[in-house]
Amino acid sequence: MSIHIAMDGYNLIRQSPNLSMIEHGGAEEGRKALLRRLDSYKKLRHHPVTVVFGRADAEHSMEDMVRWEGIQVLFSRSGESVDAAIKRLVARKRERIVVATSGRETTPFDSEHGAATIASSEFENTMVSAAHPDMFPADFVDEQGGR
Repeated sequence: MSIHIAMDGYNLIRQSPNLSMIEHGGAEEGRKALLRRLDSYKKLRHHPVTVVFGRADAEHSMEDMVRWEGIQVLFSRSGESVDAAIKRLVARKRERIVVATSGRETTPFDSEHGAATIASSEFENTMVSAAHPDMFPADFVDEQGGR
């Protein structure tokens, strides 16, 4: 069974020193940089990936759901938190799901619905180790999900 990766996009961007610097050029630049990294990760790991962004931080012209290079991109509903949107996604999915977020609100809900939670910073390390396995010792890569 495939593992589906879901994440709070802005949370990951703002937890990442590199992505947060890019986001200083604008929210769209930060989103694009994250999506490029996720695309590279998806090509290496082949996991379905969904990234959820908060509507409050997005331009009003953004659609509720789009696909970008095979990555599903969702925006929370008007007045809805990203955590609530992630909870809807977790409840709806019929596959194993891992939620990458540093927000604490989803963790108990995720566990109740069979999902695992990983800190945004840990998932960023996983993306980097997948893209550059020669930079990390083998036991680090294995702990982060194998090669």
